[in-house]
Amino acid sequence: MKIGYFLSCEEYDPRQLVEQAVLAEQAGFDGLWISDHFHPWNDEQGESPFVWGVIGALSQATTLPVTTAVTCPTMRLSPAITAQAAATAAVMHEGRFRLGVGSGEALNEHIHGDAWPSADVRLEMLEEAVAVMRKLWTGEEVTHHGQHYTVENARIYTLPDAPPPVYVSGFGPKATELAGRIGDGYVTTSPDTELLDLFRRVSSGKPAMAGFKAAYAPSEDEGVDHAHRLWATAGLPGELAQVLPSPRHFEQAATLVTREQTRDAMVAGPDVERHVESFKPYLDAGFEEVYVANIGPHYREMIEVFGKEVLPAVRAHADDSGLIGATS
Repeated sequence: MKIGYFLSCEEYDPRQLVEQAVLAEQAGFDGLWISDHFHPWNDEQGESPFVWGVIGALSQATTLPVTTAVTCPTMRLSPAITAQAAATAAVMHEGRFRLGVGSGEALNEHIHGDAWPSADVRLEMLEEAVAVMRKLWTGEEVTHHGQHYTVENARIYTLPDAPPPVYVSGFGPKATELAGRIGDGYVTTSPDTELLDLFRRVSSGKPAMAGFKAAYAPSEDEGVDHAHRLWATAGLPGELAQVLPSPRHFEQAATLVTREQTRDAMVAGPDVERHVESFKPYLDAGFEEVYVANIGPHYREMIEVFGKEVLPAVRAHADDSGLIGATS
């Protein structure tokens, strides 16, 4: 079992993200997740750097493994361009890079004016995109005329020694089944044991990783304030996160999420015991890797306290549960 730090590109500028990565390595985190967005979820978050530039910088600042959580290789970026970007990232990180992929959200992927497909079509596109990327990672010239993508006379010259593993996100049965069929691993943000069991069955036991957020602050009320101001959008139900087209629409929808719902949804404040407890559903479910993101301005304090107190306690629990030694 490994514990990583989740870099939130929606909330921090690229220099802060690199700083957090360096601090996370010093504190003893095992790896990094990094989100890939064109827009933040709302204007209050206020950031959205180009993830591939940040990933390049991370390769010079830290030796921690990096996973995108997640990239959509189907519309905003084509499979061919994503494959080239991921290959370069894997070379720069000397094999410590994994490409997490998903079917995306209209918020980020419809920016070229494309119609936003149905969920079933998006999963078809994702499956074809992953197949195209894997062809390109062979180093051979690729010509592909598929249902959704055309690639002609394309060859990637800068390649790692081995193709980057592809971890596929899934938040419902169809996407999770796809992750099990085509993924080298599974990405989610929920400790849903039914979906995890589905992935394990379909994939014959491939590794799974999950991530969640904490709002570390000097007091619980301040942490809740930051979480509700910045991430009330995380409380939206159903498929809204996939179909709303702009930060403005997310802000409008998030007015339905109350401050108390935000308080109930995550651990806020400085209580170490509660932060330790927040990991347990993921560890007990059996995820090989768990990543935690900070919300708000107190990320330096959060990383320091987690390194000194939270990570050792979580690892002790994992050791007692027989999870230490699980690998990705």
